[in-house]
Amino acid sequence: MLMRPIRRCVIFVMAAAAVAAAVFVWPVTESAQAFPPTPKQNVLNYLKSISGNHVVSGQHNKEPASAPGQYTQQVKDVTGQYPGLWGGDLMFASADVANRQRVVDQAKTEWANGSLVSLTWHVCPPTGGSTCAFEGGVKSNISQAQFSQILTEGSALNTAWKRRLDEVVPYLQQLRSAGVPVLFRPLHEMNEAWNWWGNRPGANGSARLYQITRDYLAGTKGLDNLIWVWNVQDNPAGGWSNYYPGNAYVDVVSLDVWYKNHPSSADYQQLRSIAGTKPMALAEMGKMPTASLLSSQPQWAWFMMWSEQLRGNNTNAEIQAAYFHPRVLNQGEVALP
Repeated sequence: MLMRPIRRCVIFVMAAAAVAAAVFVWPVTESAQAFPPTPKQNVLNYLKSISGNHVVSGQHNKEPASAPGQYTQQVKDVTGQYPGLWGGDLMFASADVANRQRVVDQAKTEWANGSLVSLTWHVCPPTGGSTCAFEGGVKSNISQAQFSQILTEGSALNTAWKRRLDEVVPYLQQLRSAGVPVLFRPLHEMNEAWNWWGNRPGANGSARLYQITRDYLAGTKGLDNLIWVWNVQDNPAGGWSNYYPGNAYVDVVSLDVWYKNHPSSADYQQLRSIAGTKPMALAEMGKMPTASLLSSQPQWAWFMMWSEQLRGNNTNAEIQAAYFHPRVLNQGEVALP
């Protein structure tokens, strides 16, 4: 049961506090129910069912991997509630790669507490080692010849890419064994040039690498708990469909919003034209969604605030307004079928 009347009382108290220094009391939320082991289709069905009516609140947690719940805790500190979606990263730097188990353990905890789980991977290029720096590693360029070799079955770099994927398979298998579906967002922002995998449109470009990645992890390795989230950034150059791997490879279509605070109407429509009947999401944001955004763009199934942007780019009032909005679902309010 959604506790909307209590939220409205909270907003009233906040308004009164601004005038008369009233004492602010957080809403009393229901105890979150642990999600049982669940097939990924149940999560997909749920996301489809809420699209157009509700949106799940999300918070990403970046480095260090030794503290994979630090930003979700900040949400609790500001709002009295936890997000309905926890976001983590499989990371790239040696210290963080060494703490991948903590990330997986946090994912299990968040699921048990009644939040959905999302994982991104800032992955090092297969032309180098298993760990790397961001600058010159994740954020780097490889030649077209090297990229083509990664796409060529049986080549040295194609094999190296699969060995790179193998490094995270044991962690993803733990989540599969625990019955935790993962909103998995690999090779994100593939229409951007900052990363080594991006800015290669067309059938033999970034989309093909996404296909190879899904075929290997879902097919060869049997990770049927992964919900495949395809992602682009709100690059004004457009042409996002030129990076789309195809309906058979994508479960959710998503957008990162960095060129502006919120997606424009044109951004929204461009993504809707790609998504069709698939759920669509705001996978990275730096500014909390407003009531007007949620009203004018109702199909977003979730929004994910990016780590330090939570407090670095939003006031407490803006964070609270988003989390107390009647359309927004937080931990304990996400009800899987």
